[in-house]
Amino acid sequence: MATKKEAAAASAEVKAPAKSAAKKTTKAAAPKEAPKAAGYVPSLRTKYKEEIVGNLMKEFSYTTVMQVPKLVKITLNEGVGQATQDKKLVEVAQEELTAITGQKAVQTVSRKDISNFKLRRGMPIGAKVTLRGNTMYEFLERLIAVSLPRIRDFKGIAENFDGRGNYTLGIKEQIIFPEIDIDKIVKVMGMEITFVTTANTDQEAYALLREFGLPFKNIKK
Repeated sequence: MATKKEAAAASAEVKAPAKSAAKKTTKAAAPKEAPKAAGYVPSLRTKYKEEIVGNLMKEFSYTTVMQVPKLVKITLNEGVGQATQDKKLVEVAQEELTAITGQKAVQTVSRKDISNFKLRRGMPIGAKVTLRGNTMYEFLERLIAVSLPRIRDFKGIAENFDGRGNYTLGIKEQIIFPEIDIDKIVKVMGMEITFVTTANTDQEAYALLREFGLPFKNIKK
């Protein structure tokens, strides 16, 4: 007769393959990620290299390509004035910026206490997202071709440069972006879109953004 130890060992040998088979089945059922397109370059990025660089070199008589200004990043900032009364509005703003840009937005917090506004240091007061690289060029293309033309009675954008080659565009309503479902918005909110460039002057920054296609009022050449 087989002892208890021998019977237990035989039972373990029978069960072991079953566990192994279960693991293999689990791995096989895991979904695979869709492959990304290799060598993809946004059209505005291509336009910058093939057209804009040459145009700006002629306009400002640059002696080398390194002097031509570049678009470094685009920052979207959505402040929520009523965040002290309703904290959920900050989460809504964060979700909206994420949907608009395709990149995860982060919450911004207060840096100091302001008793008159019932504001405490570290309290969430808005959301922001910073875009670079291909994501930046893709957003810029959608902004120019789709979103800005959706503004009611649109007649061009104002020249709000900061004196250091950076430009800030104010948007009064987030519903101009097609990613936002008008039927599901909680509150109509505005935002600021800041374009940071390597330009040394506002004139050079203006020319760069004009060449990208931003529709300024009374475009100058």
